[in-house]
Amino acid sequence: MKIERNGSQPSGKGSSEYFTGAVRVDPLFDAPEPARVFGANVTFEPGARTAWHAHALGQTLIVTAGCGRVRQWGGPIEEIRPGDVVSIAPSEKHWHGAAPTTAMTHIAIVEKLDDKSSDWMEHVSDEQYRA
Repeated sequence: MKIERNGSQPSGKGSSEYFTGAVRVDPLFDAPEPARVFGANVTFEPGARTAWHAHALGQTLIVTAGCGRVRQWGGPIEEIRPGDVVSIAPSEKHWHGAAPTTAMTHIAIVEKLDDKSSDWMEHVSDEQYRA
């Protein structure tokens, strides 16, 4: 058994390579092998969002605070709020982030495949974010 104490892992800024706007990533866990799952608490300031991306084994988001948005490629923008659980299918191109005027925090849970968790793509344009 291992207990990760609150505050024992440093927060980090979301890289501008993968995010638009101010994003803070707080690592939660990285399960030891043979498990492949890891999780992070991610906070997006108003208007902040991920770039388009996909996960070979899918992703689960659990919204814990604020109001956010999520969109799959070719689909409508969906509003997400605390208590919502978003299940993203394997290899589904998508983005997620805060609403334009409200911050949003979610727990992101992802599995690695061949030690890789995400395939990052182009940034979400302002037009795509507002659509």
